[in-house]
Amino acid sequence: MTERAQTYGPLAAGDLAGMTGLDFLLATAEGRLPEAPIRGLINGRISAAEKGRVEMLARPTEEHLNPFGAVQGGWYGVVLDSVLGFAIVSCLGEGFSAPTLEFKVNITRAIPVGMQVLAIGTVSHVGRRTGVSTAEIRGVEDGKLYATGSTTCINLTP
Repeated sequence: MTERAQTYGPLAAGDLAGMTGLDFLLATAEGRLPEAPIRGLINGRISAAEKGRVEMLARPTEEHLNPFGAVQGGWYGVVLDSVLGFAIVSCLGEGFSAPTLEFKVNITRAIPVGMQVLAIGTVSHVGRRTGVSTAEIRGVEDGKLYATGSTTCINLTP
């Protein structure tokens, strides 16, 4: 995986005109569109996308620690929610919209501060009204499983 400079910020009006969900994700992964500001807060970026599958690299820092010195569970939640929802978005056409209805996070072990992880979201089902996906977070260097997640999103695509 090649490192590249990434920008973070909101999209400008018209940035998504004519784009499918997968077009949007590929443009973001390639740096042609900025990552959402929240991904800057978690040190994350979309690294790959194809229909039904999205990958994101992320790295927790000391700013992500809870009072007990562990990476806060919300950090895992933001990483998983991103790839879970985007896996579904990757299957949607122009005008895509798929807000999260619910999601679950299962932390299997603590991620050490500074460790780069790879989160992978995979679609289980996309229908006219809902989409379901699963995801996992693994260490890039050690391959260990650190967390899993699942979601249901509502499909608001016209």
